[in-house]
Amino acid sequence: MQNTEIVRRQATERRRDTLERLVTERDVWVSTAHPDYGPHQVPLWFLWDGRAVWMCTSATSVTARNVRREPRVRLGLPDTFDVVLLQGEAECFPDQGVPNDAAEAFADKFGWDPRTEEGSFLYMRVVPKTVRAWRGTPELRGRVIMRDGTWLD
Repeated sequence: MQNTEIVRRQATERRRDTLERLVTERDVWVSTAHPDYGPHQVPLWFLWDGRAVWMCTSATSVTARNVRREPRVRLGLPDTFDVVLLQGEAECFPDQGVPNDAAEAFADKFGWDPRTEEGSFLYMRVVPKTVRAWRGTPELRGRVIMRDGTWLD
């Protein structure tokens, strides 16, 4: 029989697990908001560079339009049991103006380089200001593991 009891992790363990997931996972839910139409949420591929999340979308997408008006975003990894939520502000780069190292790392991870595609793309860089991580009810207390851009221990 499998043990389903949740063992409460300390902040340092949550940070370690969160950083591992940011490096290894592929998809993130991106939540933006339009001042008139409200929330918008889509999944995008992402790259973690050790400090920030990089994503890319069509320059004409709802997400791109929203972040240009309101750069505050919330990002969520797709596991509802092992929750990781990040909040920050999106810094936007047109596909031909993105830093080369970020674009190359993105292309290496996904085997796709938006800079070579027809149409315009927008890269978004989000440095987290707040990170929350928890597994089940026992970890709700202490779920904030980054505040004001500083990891908590």
